[in-house]
Amino acid sequence: MYLGKKVRLERIINRENGRTIIVPMDHGVTIGAVDGLIDMRQAVNDMALGGADAVLMHKGLVRCSHRSAGQDIGLIVHLSASTALSPSGNTKTLVGTVEEGIKQGADCVSVHVNLGDPNERLMLTDMGKVAEACDSWGMPLLAMIYARGPQVHNGYAPEIVAHCARVGVELGADIVKVSYTGDVESFSEVIAACCVPVLIAGGELMDSTRQILEMVHDSLMAGGAGISVGRNVFQHPRRVALIKALRAIVHEDADVDDALATMGE
Repeated sequence: MYLGKKVRLERIINRENGRTIIVPMDHGVTIGAVDGLIDMRQAVNDMALGGADAVLMHKGLVRCSHRSAGQDIGLIVHLSASTALSPSGNTKTLVGTVEEGIKQGADCVSVHVNLGDPNERLMLTDMGKVAEACDSWGMPLLAMIYARGPQVHNGYAPEIVAHCARVGVELGADIVKVSYTGDVESFSEVIAACCVPVLIAGGELMDSTRQILEMVHDSLMAGGAGISVGRNVFQHPRRVALIKALRAIVHEDADVDDALATMGE
């Protein structure tokens, strides 16, 4: 691994335990302005205050969220996009380059691929090009890989999620983000097939804080490397406190009850 890539990875993944807390904030391109991300500087500041390791966003939002003071936080620039207004909304296209990420000060770039989509081949082609550029520039690559398409009946099935993770690592990702399969045993099988850090996505909005923390805790017990969770974090009514609770689990090996106690719950 080139030294530049190693240095950048250490900005977003804890060197001692190999884990990370990433908060994606790329939702605006897909569905428009969303609660929790209207004031981007405040959103990023809250994530930093809570102790998140990195935030993830499209290139145009970096200028809206840069802070000249306060706690440092890693930056991941997302290179893929599609909108909910398109009939082919699951087909992601590249809207940025690794070079642009470097100019924005990114510690990592990310791409999104939906396996099973009729245009899967285009997304895989894009990921291959980005992976090549990342190797050339010493830039880490986070790949968000999901199974979404007419032939996919259950995108959370362990064998499907394991396939997603395997595609990510085989095509050159340094970090892979996939759906959580729902239990420790099945997610352990996903981890076993992937030789790079595997993060879980947050999925749909959850009903309770305990539910969020339990999912994160169990994914770590399976061997996961942490989380890349968006709406369940930045739309939480006590998001700074939630990040602190997540940090207790991810970086301090706290159990769910102890993490809840840090929030007074």
